[in-house]
Amino acid sequence: MFIAPSKDMLFNIEHISGWSDIVALPAYSAFDLEDATAVLEEFGRFCAEVIAPLNVSGDITGARYDKGRVTMPDGFDDAYTSFVEMGWQSLHHPEDYGGQGLPRSVGAAATEMLNSANMSFALCPLLTDGAIEALSKAGSDTQKDTYLAKLVSGEWSGTMNLTEPQAGSDLARVNSKAVRQNDGTYQITGTKIFITYGEHDMSKNTIHLVLARTPDAPAGVKGISLFLVPKFMVNGDGSLGNRNAVTCVSIEHKLGVKASPTAVLEFEGATGFLIGDENSGLSYMFDMMNAARFAVGLQGVAIAERAYQQALSFAKERVQSAPVDGSTRDAVAIVNHPDVRRLLARMQVLTEGGRALAAYAAGWQDLARYAASPEQRDEAAAASEFLTPLVKGYCTENGVEVASLGVQVHGGMGFIEETGAAQHYRDARILPIYEGTTAIQANDLLGRKTLRDGGVTAMKMANRIKETERQLAAGSPVAQAVGIRLSVARKAFQSVVKHFVSTAKDTPNAAYGGAVPYLMLAGNLMSGWQLARSLLAAETALAAGKDVEFMTAKIGSARFYADHVLCDVDAQRSRILEGADSLLSVAL
Repeated sequence: MFIAPSKDMLFNIEHISGWSDIVALPAYSAFDLEDATAVLEEFGRFCAEVIAPLNVSGDITGARYDKGRVTMPDGFDDAYTSFVEMGWQSLHHPEDYGGQGLPRSVGAAATEMLNSANMSFALCPLLTDGAIEALSKAGSDTQKDTYLAKLVSGEWSGTMNLTEPQAGSDLARVNSKAVRQNDGTYQITGTKIFITYGEHDMSKNTIHLVLARTPDAPAGVKGISLFLVPKFMVNGDGSLGNRNAVTCVSIEHKLGVKASPTAVLEFEGATGFLIGDENSGLSYMFDMMNAARFAVGLQGVAIAERAYQQALSFAKERVQSAPVDGSTRDAVAIVNHPDVRRLLARMQVLTEGGRALAAYAAGWQDLARYAASPEQRDEAAAASEFLTPLVKGYCTENGVEVASLGVQVHGGMGFIEETGAAQHYRDARILPIYEGTTAIQANDLLGRKTLRDGGVTAMKMANRIKETERQLAAGSPVAQAVGIRLSVARKAFQSVVKHFVSTAKDTPNAAYGGAVPYLMLAGNLMSGWQLARSLLAAETALAAGKDVEFMTAKIGSARFYADHVLCDVDAQRSRILEGADSLLSVAL
């Protein structure tokens, strides 16, 4: 059974995302918290009642391939039809093309809900979101008018076609070809692998965004162009025409997310339409990739939430062993045993911390798009871009950890498929890999987001944290204790940033050898910071007598995170500052 954590999401929207600044923007002035509450509570019910019941059956059946066609598990088609009819795909997309134009923080919460309910199902809308993002920014007016409304409604779905058998994550090695035709279209040939929902029967058309090279393109990533290749051609009146020359030759047999078809696609002279300018495809695709990376980070939070809910329910029901304090000789529910409580508490706070981090990042996304001045938009964009690899990398690594801890709470029963705990672990394992591995996110964080501006954005984040420390120091004893932990972690972060800025140019192998520890350090700090901000908001609410049980729990989460998770920052600092020599000299 899945229950959407809408109360925690709404708390983050109000207190963490910068809601007052967001609804002050003209684009969002018509929205208020009541609107967000109504949307998320209704969508939470839909996810719990319609989508979540398909999770286990979809895992058992999986997507099925036969002679170029992919059939989805029973119930998926009907659920997707309801998803489209109720307008859920459109929540945060442009109103110009039928979207509801909700703030990103609300859209992020909805994305988490859907993925908690059924990650295999949710991957289809997730990739469509990315296609909408790329086409909205880089598509021509004709392309937008032809495709966006159907994508925003969900009637058509979208895919992202980057990877090829010989290329992997190295897009410089992409060699699919695009030859311009007399009518201005392009003939696309090549093979693409790992294409999520590359073929399926839920939507009426699939819009593939494809990286390929024109014949005279320069080598490397500078010679990549982006093309729109529809599964079915679209007639002038908007109706669907003949099938394009795109064939699904197989789907992968995977460890997890088995109901999500991961296709190998063969483009056999397919008709494609250039998006933007030739040889600029990678920059356009980054819009889609960044949207997808943020969404995959939300998947990490989502699978953690689902695993935590199941483990907590099991721990309250499973009776085993007398308590160590001798309070009774009878066996008790395992939730009463100290180490089980430790496991559950860690699962809970890693999930809450990731959710708060994502809400904070979503707020910056809105400001980057709609803030009043160019300077404000630039500052917000820098913050958003700094946080994106943290959401993707830190939250997905934690998703795997939390799912693993869920198996541990179940004990031997967790290793048995029938309990369902194993599925969450299997599903979670792809998250630190696709849309760029954790190392790729870490290299991006270090190279593009830290070294490129000399650590300016990172230090601005540290200064914002210092202001929270000041507020904590003036608060309750618990707030002060959390503030001390936060200060130690922030100083560790600053020391690492300074180290990288001063040494990375001369010792790049040592620097990038410490990139993943840097990402985990920064993600830990930023999540702990958001929970510290949550503590401040909760104490204010408690003083007013509001929702005592919930606010008390938020304070407890922040304190546990500070004592048991934030302290890991110092270990990461040591790995970076003192571990380079052993990393580079170890015999392999």
